[in-house]
Amino acid sequence: MNLKKTSDAKLVRRYVNGDETALNELILRYRHKLYGYILSRVKHPDIAEDIFQDTFIKIINTLKRGNYNEEGKFGSWLMRIAHNLIIDHFRRQKRSQLRYDTEDFSIFDILSDNQLAETQIIRSQTVDNVKMLIEQLPEEQKTVLKMRIYDEIPFKEIAELQNISINTALGRMRYALINIRKMIEKDNPF
Repeated sequence: MNLKKTSDAKLVRRYVNGDETALNELILRYRHKLYGYILSRVKHPDIAEDIFQDTFIKIINTLKRGNYNEEGKFGSWLMRIAHNLIIDHFRRQKRSQLRYDTEDFSIFDILSDNQLAETQIIRSQTVDNVKMLIEQLPEEQKTVLKMRIYDEIPFKEIAELQNISINTALGRMRYALINIRKMIEKDNPF
């Protein structure tokens, strides 16, 4: 039987049923595309070859366990496995660099990562606190402040939308900021 014209799904079934030549045909069918894809990501032929082989080992193990699900196309599944193995490779590489590359290792890299996370937490808490303070403002001030800051509406438009003068819109914004500052100082006197 000519396996070159056989569909991927049929080749998979044949391999699962014990026909090793079906797997060879699948490897031949996808080797250039798969290897090229891997090499284009990792940029090193030896690493690309390792990931290529790991991809087919994973495929063989999945097929032999009967865990292959023919929902999509075999080629897409193959590429997804390779993609995941490439990501795993880069994660391992990054971890090993942190662990073993003592010349380039700097405690400040780890500290800066922690500071970044800490900064994001503080920023998030600050935003939440400011939102709570805004909600405590008188309605007119709150409306003008939200329109200007969150919706980025110019004061002239705010005045038109609220049916007030531009000076009133500016005044409400000014008082909103003064009141927020007072609330902050009241809660944090230092």
